[in-house]
Amino acid sequence: MSNKVKETKEEYSAAVKVRNKTTRTTRKRKLLSGLFLAPSFIGVLVFFILPFMVIIYYSFVDNPINGEFVFLDNFKMIVKNEAFKRAVRNTAAFSAIAVPLAVVLSLLLAIVLEAKLPFRSQFRTFFLSPMMVPVASIVLIWQVLFHYNGAVNDVLGVFGADKIDWMKSQYAIIVIVILFLWKNLGYNMILFMAALASIPKDILEVARLESATPLQTFFHIKIRYLSSTLMFVTIMSLINSFKIFREVYLLTGDYPVETTYTLQHFMNNKFKSLDYQILSAGAILMSLVMIVIIGILFLVENHFGKDVEG
Repeated sequence: MSNKVKETKEEYSAAVKVRNKTTRTTRKRKLLSGLFLAPSFIGVLVFFILPFMVIIYYSFVDNPINGEFVFLDNFKMIVKNEAFKRAVRNTAAFSAIAVPLAVVLSLLLAIVLEAKLPFRSQFRTFFLSPMMVPVASIVLIWQVLFHYNGAVNDVLGVFGADKIDWMKSQYAIIVIVILFLWKNLGYNMILFMAALASIPKDILEVARLESATPLQTFFHIKIRYLSSTLMFVTIMSLINSFKIFREVYLLTGDYPVETTYTLQHFMNNKFKSLDYQILSAGAILMSLVMIVIIGILFLVENHFGKDVEG
């Protein structure tokens, strides 16, 4: 009996040693993982989380120097600001036009290039080339094309049309939309081409054997497998539509015509005038709107893509 008790104690002692060793190994791995993650976490904390906290603080005070708490006064002021209203309308109109066009046209291009067309590689290179062109060069190209004495007016003059000062007229928004599409179609197209290539071929083969038409195959099969890519492309296009400021600013300056005065112009001008409290309130409102839009997109993507993921 004593031998059995002794053996049991030895087995228990061995099990405890193994458990302790496993626990030390796990702690060591967690510590190493934490050390490896620390630089990234510190970077996110310093450059994203802390600045956002500062922006929230600025939005609730009269100014950064006094620091007097005014609650929602800054938000009330910016909502009543006519320049802000105009910037919101213009940005919303631009995004409502440019984002759907960027998604639909890039998807159509991906479908066309998915077929075995001649010169397919050349077409792909043509649409990807804007990604390699610096912003200054893009602006120069658009100035050559849409200047009052530019190439587009020369072409229109052949047909007897009057010259248009494109960047100072109601057509300026059309020029910016074309610029946005020219810059972003190639990247979106490549994403859609990759997603189309990943659709299971056996499902498409079954659809063909069942005499499904190309439209039926697209809307009932392909579009469901493309739902996550559609989601990503839409979000990226929406974000890029808010980043078109660089090109518009270089083309039109601080105070462009009314149709191209965007939220980024408003923010830039407030920053120059050191109106940090209004700038911060505007930034928070923009963030809330983006969160709501992206949340809606996620709900739509989950609805249409849940059967594919399952």
